[in-house]
Amino acid sequence: MPSTDRPTLDTIANLVGVSRATVSNAYNRPDQLSASLRERILAAAASLGYAGPDPTARSLRTGRAGAVGVLMCDRLSYAFSDPAAVLFLDGLAEVLEPEGAGLLLLPGTQAAGPEPHLVRGAVVDGLVTYCLPDEDPALGVARERGIPLVLVDHPGRSGEATVRVDDPGGGAAIVKHLLELGHRRLAIVSYELGPGHRDGLVDEHRLDGMTFAGTRERLGGYRAALATAGLDWPTTPIYECDRNGRQAGRAAATALLAGQPRPTAIVAMSDELAMGVLEAAHDEGFDVPRDLSVVGYDDTPGAAHATPPLTTVRQPLRDKGQRAGRRLLALRDGRPVGRSRRLPTEVVVRSSTAQPERR
Repeated sequence: MPSTDRPTLDTIANLVGVSRATVSNAYNRPDQLSASLRERILAAAASLGYAGPDPTARSLRTGRAGAVGVLMCDRLSYAFSDPAAVLFLDGLAEVLEPEGAGLLLLPGTQAAGPEPHLVRGAVVDGLVTYCLPDEDPALGVARERGIPLVLVDHPGRSGEATVRVDDPGGGAAIVKHLLELGHRRLAIVSYELGPGHRDGLVDEHRLDGMTFAGTRERLGGYRAALATAGLDWPTTPIYECDRNGRQAGRAAATALLAGQPRPTAIVAMSDELAMGVLEAAHDEGFDVPRDLSVVGYDDTPGAAHATPPLTTVRQPLRDKGQRAGRRLLALRDGRPVGRSRRLPTEVVVRSSTAQPERR
């Protein structure tokens, strides 16, 4: 009859007639035992109702939790539905998986990172932040924990490990492409600029309060290119979306295309927003690119298959995840992290841009 007390390794060892270490090996180092002995031990454990070693106790013994936390700035479903996030996480997992480390995704709230208590209580070997706002409370807790920390798309503090993309260069290059085609009336569809549910045209006050580094840098690139061409930044319409998705891009484009003078080109801060712009243009009876040029950012897989195929800025999304993983493992293992260098971007020209019609 199984004991009413909670079984332990010692209980199983006494039943089988082996040492406690031998029972431990049956779970943690099965190669040290013969198949028949391991089967006897596991059968005895099953008869006692023993489910296996306590994972928390094991992590205390080994000093490893076997997981890396990813601090996000959006709902959990975003990690599985947004193509850019999927590619980033794929690259991160590709590096961590051979090391026996899994991913613990910690979702955020509206324009903010995870609740601080979730970060404080996460049983992980290190943390990777993904697009968190400046000085987010979750980031403060991550720093306080003193475990390996890598910041993605965030400037970080001196000495912190970061992984960043040349967003200022990418933003400038895509606007320069439109300017070289002859466009002078541009409008911008932007990510959220900071905390608070905001959806609509923004003013200078809202721009001054930006808390997302990636948004700030892409807009800075757009602005620099327009200034070089002698165009007035304050008169360039910027529509802020509270979500990164096609529905948000569609709503933004509908509002921008109703304005006067109507833009001849719309610059979207992501491919998902840009594809929403394409849908809105079709709904409103505008031909792309004859009546309206549209550009995105990221070069996610759907960009090349949009209607028409989308001109965009390619950033190395999977490589970004891989680099974050390698830097995290280096910190975990006490190896040099190396100098942070921005990953390059590249303008990919497809069929969604052309010279504006002369009117």
